[in-house]
Amino acid sequence: MIIRLIAICLLISAFGFEAGAQRDIPNNLPKFDNKKLHFGFQLGFSSNGFALDHDLTQSDSLIRLETGTQPGLIIHVVSELHFGPYFGLRFTPGIAFAARDLSYQYYSTGISSPIVKTVESTFIEAPIFLKYRSKRVNNFAQYVMIGFNYGFDLASQQFTDNNVDESGERLVKLKQSNYSAEVGVGFDFFLEYFKFSPELKFSYGLNNIIVKEPTQFALPINGLRSRIFVVALNFEG
Repeated sequence: MIIRLIAICLLISAFGFEAGAQRDIPNNLPKFDNKKLHFGFQLGFSSNGFALDHDLTQSDSLIRLETGTQPGLIIHVVSELHFGPYFGLRFTPGIAFAARDLSYQYYSTGISSPIVKTVESTFIEAPIFLKYRSKRVNNFAQYVMIGFNYGFDLASQQFTDNNVDESGERLVKLKQSNYSAEVGVGFDFFLEYFKFSPELKFSYGLNNIIVKEPTQFALPINGLRSRIFVVALNFEG
C-alpha cells in the first residue's frame, strides 16, 4: 500500500512539472508565502513495527522471535513558522493509534503454531521539524524535513502489575515515553482555496521501550525500538 502511494506521489510530481513547462498556469494563493505563520491539519495512515534485538538463549524452548507490522491512524494539527521562502519550523502535535506484533515460536514435543502478542498503543505526540522547501514553480513545490518526535503512550502498562491478557498469558509491556528521529519528504500543491500536501515520513525510535520483566515474553528481548512509516495528507490555509 505504501509503495503504491509513493509511486502515485512521484507520478503526480512529474505530471506537475510537465504541465508547468507546457503552459502558463495562474498562481493560486499568490500571497500564501507572505504569511509568517500557517495552520492546518493532518490525516495519516501508518505502518507500525519494531526494530528488535533479542537473545533466544534466554528461553530453553524458544526457536524464533519475529516482529510484525500493523496499520495505524494519526490525526495532527499543523503549524509552521517560516524563515524566509525556503526554510520553516514545523510543529504538528496530535494523536496516533498504533499496534505492533511480536511472534514467538516454541519447540517442545514438536514445532507448534507461533504465539502472537499484539501490543496496542495510543500516543499523544509532539513532533517538531526543520523543513526545507524548493522554489515554487507555478502551483507546485517539493520539500524535505528532519526532526524529533516525543510520544506519550496512554495505553502503556509500564507501571501496572504483571497482569495477563484475555488468553491468560503475561503481557508484553512498553514504556510510556517514546523518543524518535524522523525524516520526511512531501509535495506542495497550491489549490484555489488551500494548500494540499501529501507527505511520506519514516520514524525510528531512539530509546529502548521494552519493560524488562522475568517473563517468557520479555526475557528474550534485549531491545525494542519503534519503526514507523507514515503516509499523511496535509491541508493548510
